[in-house]
Amino acid sequence: MNMKHNLLSGLLFATLLLTNACNNNEPEKKITEDLKSDTTKAETKKVEEPVVESKRGPVINIGDTLSVKRMVLTMKDSAATLERVGLKLGEIYGAKLGAVIKKNNLKQTGAPMAWYKSDKAPYFFEAGIPIDKKPSKLSKGMYVKEIGVDSIVVAHFYGPYDLLPQAYDALRDWLKDHKKKIKGAPYEIYVGDSVDSNGKPLDPYKVQTDVVFSWK
Repeated sequence: MNMKHNLLSGLLFATLLLTNACNNNEPEKKITEDLKSDTTKAETKKVEEPVVESKRGPVINIGDTLSVKRMVLTMKDSAATLERVGLKLGEIYGAKLGAVIKKNNLKQTGAPMAWYKSDKAPYFFEAGIPIDKKPSKLSKGMYVKEIGVDSIVVAHFYGPYDLLPQAYDALRDWLKDHKKKIKGAPYEIYVGDSVDSNGKPLDPYKVQTDVVFSWK
């Protein structure tokens, strides 16, 4: 039985007691006690401790390899929070860079990327999409960035985006253990989409984000 049904049953039972008491001339004290008892039971069932679900840790797989040579169409921006970073990235990839790629008949050659000056707020970043050739004319605020063949270490991350700093920590530990130093700004590759074709969020533990450190 649910809480509402229990409460109604208690009140109905109390009403029947009241009717019987009037017919039998029983004291009102017992009726009052019964009403209090049923009300207390209903209130006791109301106040239940909420179930707190703990967040699972992310899955992080680390490997060292060589970066692929790429040409990337980019824009620079900044944001005060990770939530704002996500909103701005969506706007840059979809509305701004996407429009230029379509207008210039360019071909996207890889997953969207972003370089970060810091993994802490405020976030200054450069977002880009790999393309097959340089556009004939760049729109204001857009750049072409070229990636060479470098030694890199990659953290393949699966989990909620707010836990992504753990991937950065894991890569720093790798550099320390292998006595290497980071070269240039780290970047992220958004291998998997975070939403489906209807805009519904996917299970973050099935969405891959790569965090890349070039090293020397």
